[in-house]
Amino acid sequence: MKRPFLLPYTIILFCFCQCGWNMKNQTLNEQAKIKEYLRAEIKNNKFPAIQYVVVSDSEIFQFNEGLSNVSENTQITNDTTMMIYSMTKTITAISILQLVEQGKLFLDDSAIQYIPEIPYGKEVTIRRLLSQTSGIPNPIPLRWVHLREEHTKFDEQSSLQSVLSEYPELEFKPGQKYRYSNISYWLLGRIVAKVSGLSFEDYVRKNVFQRLNLKEQEANFIIPDSSKHAKGYLPKWSIFDILKSFLVDKKFIGPYEKGWLLINDHYMNGPSFGGMICSAYAFGLILQDLLKDHSKLLGANGKKLLFEQQRNLVNKPVEMTLGLHIGSQNKKEYYFKEGGGAGFHSEMRIYPKEKIGTVLIVNNGASNADSLMNTLDNVFLK
Repeated sequence: MKRPFLLPYTIILFCFCQCGWNMKNQTLNEQAKIKEYLRAEIKNNKFPAIQYVVVSDSEIFQFNEGLSNVSENTQITNDTTMMIYSMTKTITAISILQLVEQGKLFLDDSAIQYIPEIPYGKEVTIRRLLSQTSGIPNPIPLRWVHLREEHTKFDEQSSLQSVLSEYPELEFKPGQKYRYSNISYWLLGRIVAKVSGLSFEDYVRKNVFQRLNLKEQEANFIIPDSSKHAKGYLPKWSIFDILKSFLVDKKFIGPYEKGWLLINDHYMNGPSFGGMICSAYAFGLILQDLLKDHSKLLGANGKKLLFEQQRNLVNKPVEMTLGLHIGSQNKKEYYFKEGGGAGFHSEMRIYPKEKIGTVLIVNNGASNADSLMNTLDNVFLK
């Protein structure tokens, strides 16, 4: 039997294979350059440690290097946990949208329906809380924290009530415009607890972490394992270091460790606005689930709501969905949530068209996570 096209097909196949090999080799080279870049950042004392993860429907890239404990020279690993502060709000939004999908609450319900003691009136709805258009004030939350050893005696409800009493007035009519508020997401956490009958933390453990088989040592609201939890730092002589006594209570300030100021282990008073503790790898699994066609966390409607841009009272779009901010880099749109506080800084992004998610967590509270992510993510967006 004659095979007149065998040679051309062989040549074409070889070319495709060679092209594929070159593309794979190029990707590996770019990833190697990222690792070199991040190692240089650590060596130059920009960060004690860095965790950076890129996911799609599978893991694409992972970097976990540097010191989780400077004084003890402990190396960070992929399961070392850190505080992610406001990145927690993504999980709070997912929790609310789960309850919406179950018909247990509605986006345009008044928050006061679930928390009668709030002072902001009936116009503050769950939708307005999620989209940061509630008009609720946003005082600096740096003092809304307590030491790890104080946690067993801490009363969240009393702490929230104290804040509400101090800031009882809206700054503008709900829905008029976007303005960030930590109190809004603190209230959302209380609504989750009210509707579910569980504490906010237990609800998330059951309906987010356990659904993705994340163990308590991987994602939690308390430090699960001291030996696998990073210490938080501020750079010595940074503006934050110089002003520390004006920003936080002195009990949170530890000693200097080789050019870094230690921030003692602490928890946020409101777990739903900034209390989650995890690794970049663990949070990457959450993003990976949201990128899948069939998420374990949200149904089709819940996912649609999570990524749907919201509008103000005059129907103008705001740069916010029901839980995520909207940004762009090199004309590529992404959804993101940043988290920062004394000791740590974090950011997560989802690029919908490229179908990738990225997570960065560092134990330098004075760092610029956004700038670093722009540099790193760009490699995977080509």
